[in-house]
Amino acid sequence: MKAKKLTLCGMLTALAIVLSLVERLFPLDAVVPVPGVKLGLANVVTLFALTRLSARDALAVLLCRVALASLLMGSVTAFLFSLFGGLLSLAVMWLLLHAEGRFCSLLGVSVAGAAAHNIGQIAAAVIWMQTGAVVAYLPVLLVMSVPLGLVTGLTCSIVLSHMQKIDFNV
Repeated sequence: MKAKKLTLCGMLTALAIVLSLVERLFPLDAVVPVPGVKLGLANVVTLFALTRLSARDALAVLLCRVALASLLMGSVTAFLFSLFGGLLSLAVMWLLLHAEGRFCSLLGVSVAGAAAHNIGQIAAAVIWMQTGAVVAYLPVLLVMSVPLGLVTGLTCSIVLSHMQKIDFNV
């Protein structure tokens, strides 16, 4: 059972890295004229891991994805921004998933995760740049987190519905 879970976490990490790479090939700049906005396809994997595995497994996938993606295509700042955003997003989504059905749907969890990711990245920017001026960009990012979080949540919802057809016991 441990080998199966470890293999699944490794596959999810690889998938998240591939999704990050694909996302870089098709920047949203042409469609959405907001600098720095990304679709967040790798967050589909984090949300999936939170719903189908444990928070601990989702954290492991997130940390491996952030570290490996930063080594492959990023920098120290990319690592810091992804780490802060990813950890805050994971924490918020984990908390809200416990309230799913009573408080919000999977789509709401995803939107909240997208917003938390942006807040985490702004926090990293404040620390890295040593100025609070970057907080002025937060409202723009929060507005963008709604449609992009909905896309991520809808994608995860579709994947989860298809996964129910497969024997997926970990």
